[in-house]
Amino acid sequence: QVQLVESGGGLVQPGGSLRLSCTASESILSINAMGWYRQAPGKEREIVAAVGRNGHKAYSDDVKDRFTASIDYVKNTAYLQMNSLKPDDTAVYLCAAARTLSVPPITTAGDYNYWGQGTSVTVAS
Repeated sequence: QVQLVESGGGLVQPGGSLRLSCTASESILSINAMGWYRQAPGKEREIVAAVGRNGHKAYSDDVKDRFTASIDYVKNTAYLQMNSLKPDDTAVYLCAAARTLSVPPITTAGDYNYWGQGTSVTVAS
């Protein structure tokens, strides 16, 4: 059972940047995709980004050109670099890991095998 722990959240001003990390409790060599989701108060969970082992990536329209997802298989860690943050980006961000390999990487929450608990991001002045 792979356990995922997110970190890097916090309070940031509009226009600022944060880098979220998602560290696995064991090797992620069997993991073929990492996804990032977010859930704002009163809203449903939504996909933010997904990155596959083969380097293919997928982003929601809201974050395209501002966020970058990546995986470091040596460190067993996934990252979400978030730039030009907006108040609408305020949410709890969760990472997820999937064994399924597809192009583009999967974005359906139900297809992910493991989930972290989330890290809170607040964008406010």
